[in-house]
Amino acid sequence: MKLVSWNVNGLRAVLRKNFLDYLEAEKPDMLCLQETKCSPDDVEQLWPAAYTTYWNTAQKKGYAGTAIFTRTRPVHVTQGIGRAPHDHEGRVLSAEFTDFFLVNVYVPNSKRELTRLAYRRQWDRDFLRYLKQLERRKPVIFCGDLNVAHAEIDLANPKTNLKNHGFTPEERAGFSAFLKAGFLDTLREFERGGGHYTWWAPFANARARNIGWRIDYFLISKSLRPRLKRAFIRADVEGSDHCPVGIEIA
Repeated sequence: MKLVSWNVNGLRAVLRKNFLDYLEAEKPDMLCLQETKCSPDDVEQLWPAAYTTYWNTAQKKGYAGTAIFTRTRPVHVTQGIGRAPHDHEGRVLSAEFTDFFLVNVYVPNSKRELTRLAYRRQWDRDFLRYLKQLERRKPVIFCGDLNVAHAEIDLANPKTNLKNHGFTPEERAGFSAFLKAGFLDTLREFERGGGHYTWWAPFANARARNIGWRIDYFLISKSLRPRLKRAFIRADVEGSDHCPVGIEIA
């Protein structure tokens, strides 16, 4: 079973580029999208009939938003994490399947001047609490744009970004808390080296030079580790400033 996550930075925009071609080539069983920036009514539903789609749209038009495309119908789908301060931007969409939860997340950005860092820290705590509540019932897979490079190996220029948004000690500690709580960073189960990025700044030829950040992830409950067969990054897939990431589960 192949699961893929992609921050498309506007589904309408990527539909005009390569989205349907990518979907046909990749053939994921489940596809999680972040930063859709639209509602299902805003896009022509041209994707294959094999997929059922679920959406969580931000109250603010053209902002944030998540969606799940799946070949297997979930038992239940939930929007948000049940906390009002966090649930108006369409950032979390959870699908319950027979033997696991799939949680699609677009984590808030702390902003260039760190004006949203305090909110981001609260978000991380509340989101982890939500994940652990789900895990009491069955294992959890969560994925998406977590808006943080966890370690120095996860970005091309760590020294010059030490206190910049996406690489502050506070945000990195928020990610570490997921690992301490028992979740596994799937890519690091297979790949210990650097140079594996999922986002590139849209200037200075950053993508061609691979001057990037790894801020898009799949994390899983430890109990799912025996079923994890592969983790991958599709750095060659363009259309967004992020690229797709994925895992294969037996």
